[in-house]
Amino acid sequence: MSNHADNNKQFYVATANLLNFANPDRIYYDNAPAYDKQAYEHKLHGLTDLLSKANADIIAVQEVWDSEALEALSVSLGFKPEHAVIPLASNDSASPYTQGMGAQGTPAVGIISRFEQLETSLLEGIAPKAVIDIPDIGPYERFNRPPLVLRVDAYGQPITIITAHLKSKRAFFLRDKNGNLLEDMDDPNIRIRAKLRSLCMRAAEAASIRMAIMERLHHTREPLILLGDMNDVTGSVTTQLMTETGEVNYDKSMRDVALFDAARIQARYGWMKDVAYTHIHQGMPEVIDQLFVSEEFLPDSKFSLGQVERVDYFNDHLKWDYADRVTDHGIIRAKIKLND
Repeated sequence: MSNHADNNKQFYVATANLLNFANPDRIYYDNAPAYDKQAYEHKLHGLTDLLSKANADIIAVQEVWDSEALEALSVSLGFKPEHAVIPLASNDSASPYTQGMGAQGTPAVGIISRFEQLETSLLEGIAPKAVIDIPDIGPYERFNRPPLVLRVDAYGQPITIITAHLKSKRAFFLRDKNGNLLEDMDDPNIRIRAKLRSLCMRAAEAASIRMAIMERLHHTREPLILLGDMNDVTGSVTTQLMTETGEVNYDKSMRDVALFDAARIQARYGWMKDVAYTHIHQGMPEVIDQLFVSEEFLPDSKFSLGQVERVDYFNDHLKWDYADRVTDHGIIRAKIKLND
């Protein structure tokens, strides 16, 4: 089942943005060329090389357009095709979501897992209490990229995995139905308003994910892991909306539903801390790909079922020339050991 000895009851979980991973000869954006066979093979081999170093048992992925591409990557990493779960990029003609056409309009998130799958679901609609009006657009009621929820059985312990890819900080300008701009991108006031729209969207998504997490964690002892491309740093308002880690300082009972940054609670804290970044934005390194765990992975909790032994960042490829990169994000991986 696992890369790692079963009697140790340990596993590795990782997250990686795969930067528009799609089948060959498939148009995913109108303004982007499709991968030819050679470019696809280069992308597949490059991603395999990067992810094989992480040697993870559970891999959350973002920016995937086709399930066949993800299944090919899974096989090249030593998984089976059925270990890849990505409903919104399905190439199965029987899919009620895609009719076999893969992701449309925007890429999807997925999870590759060696462990038995107990439950799969999507967070498609924004929770009613998280719906807000986006300036000049109206109520934001559905996720642009719905988060994926996968519940797995890890050595007899059910664990819920949620992966998300939140709205980016990129300014959201108004366009007509054909994609033509309706606003002056060079107007600084309009640019700010367009960035405000993106922030509002990301905030609504974060709040909705938070509400789904609380529903799953409240008065339960089943652990949960949230990971993915959050498009903002760990201490940002939107990221903290999802985790509410700081609330524990004022109310210890919040431990039941709060999430904790794996990098801060790892047993070997400081391990590789000087190289902890997953993305370079305008020349500045930052951590926007994140991994959070519930109270059950805190070693000092009376409800502890295990602990985060260490967190690693795989990001050397971000120093390469852009043309040589198969992804513009680093990989974050946590080693989790369950109690005997």
